[in-house]
Amino acid sequence: MELAYIPSPSRGVIHLGPIPLRGYAFCIIIGVFVAVWLGNKRWVARGGKVGTVADIAVWAVPFGLVGGRLYHVITDYELYFSEGRDWVDAFKVWQGGLGIWGAIALGAVGAWIGCRRRGIPLPAWADALAPGIAFAQAIGRWGNWFNQELYGRETHLPWALHITSSTDGRVPGYYHPTFLYESLWCVGVGFLVIWADRRFKLGHGRAFALYVAAYCVGRGWIEYMRVDDAHHFLGLRLNDWTAMIVFVLAVVYMIVSAKKRPGREEIVEPETDTPADGTDADTEPKADTSETADTDTPEPEAKEDAPDTEAEDIKKDEPESAKKS
Repeated sequence: MELAYIPSPSRGVIHLGPIPLRGYAFCIIIGVFVAVWLGNKRWVARGGKVGTVADIAVWAVPFGLVGGRLYHVITDYELYFSEGRDWVDAFKVWQGGLGIWGAIALGAVGAWIGCRRRGIPLPAWADALAPGIAFAQAIGRWGNWFNQELYGRETHLPWALHITSSTDGRVPGYYHPTFLYESLWCVGVGFLVIWADRRFKLGHGRAFALYVAAYCVGRGWIEYMRVDDAHHFLGLRLNDWTAMIVFVLAVVYMIVSAKKRPGREEIVEPETDTPADGTDADTEPKADTSETADTDTPEPEAKEDAPDTEAEDIKKDEPESAKKS
């Protein structure tokens, strides 16, 4: 009998009448809220406008959810397309299954669209969001606790996770709570990015790259502890290889970016918003300038008359003898 352990919830959904309230979905929603809230504070502190982060998140979040689900379905396709499985389950996001790699990749595409519409640099926006994304992941991992998934090897440590469900091949018992390990790691990553950003004035996407690199380090050893089915390549889980490759790319980006663009952006958001129709917001001021220029046209004529006036003055000053001659 275990003296202490982390209990699993008896169920991951509560029905409010006909409306199901799922713990997994709540964790994702709360995480998104925290990321946008903190990102907005950091964006305003860097000179941006209130609400810009939320406006761009309207693009980034849906793209990220689709990307996260696609990555999960593609890498674990046998859960949905093998014999005896129902492919419709691939669309049931509330049952769990979001790959962070796909979420970040496709979420960046959505963020790029939103940033382009607002005329602001994507790297600066990503820097503002970086620690918030880490905290959002920390909260979102608790959704795996509600679904009794993503646990590690069997253990008898006091903080072991007690798995009680036997669905989808689970074996009830006590296991490493890898969801908790990753949640705590993400909290540390978030605070690391905040500290490094203040200490070194990270800019041009380097704060976001630091978040990616630090997360990959933790994901590597946490992934190694997991025992759920996964694809392997050269003896390592696919997510381990992904973490290593992404880590190298993030570090290379930080080094190259620091050399090419040292320091931090002085202006992260233009004063005048670009209209949604894509027209130039400076069109009218330019027209006013040209009208002002037209009102000044008499000045050149006055300058042309100056030589004639000077000639007359010279003639008046000539001596009488010169006039007679």
